Amino acid sequence: MPSNCLGVVGIGTDIGKTLVSSILVRGLNYAYWKPIQAGVHPETDTQAVKRLTELQDDHFIPETYVLPEPLSPHASAAIAGIEIEVSKLQLPIIPAQCNGVLIEGAGGLMVPITSAFLFSDLFQQWQIPVVLVSRNYLGSINHTLLSAEHLKHKNIPVKGIIFNGVENPSSEKVIENYTGFKVLGRIPEVEKITPQWITEAFKKYISW
Repeated sequence: MPSNCLGVVGIGTDIGKTLVSSILVRGLNYAYWKPIQAGVHPETDTQAVKRLTELQDDHFIPETYVLPEPLSPHASAAIAGIEIEVSKLQLPIIPAQCNGVLIEGAGGLMVPITSAFLFSDLFQQWQIPVVLVSRNYLGSINHTLLSAEHLKHKNIPVKGIIFNGVENPSSEKVIENYTGFKVLGRIPEVEKITPQWITEAFKKYISW
């Protein structure tokens, strides 16, 4: 297993992966890498993490693919006339000033990179531990448990799970008991996220 590389994956889109990634990058002093960016407006995820963490450019590894449309990578690439080559998606060298590299997936765990290759296939290939991000909504238990089962089926190492947003202790307990994943923390719903809040959030909300 490659040392000091960490994946952040979600049970779906708009779950809070980029927020969680910002907190972990800041708290762990990791570099950030978004291998495939699909959608560039109003900003890319790399730009968002830069804004939220206020880290220097040397903490950010350029995307391998930047695709214009906010769709699954395989669909966005097709619209842009780009062919994604999975062989180009190799684990990066860890910058000397960083303790590791955090790699954020795109959308949910099973989003297709190509018509025959999922993001989960990439993490399976890399064999790096991942953090699963879940958010409470109607149906999220099912989505979280399915994602957990898929991770286990693929033999992808799991560091733990982080809950993001409005708290639901009953749902979270079911997920914790059924998956057996360690709960690394829960990020509350906040009105305004600032760099100062991001800096304080790791110690306040994450049990690493």
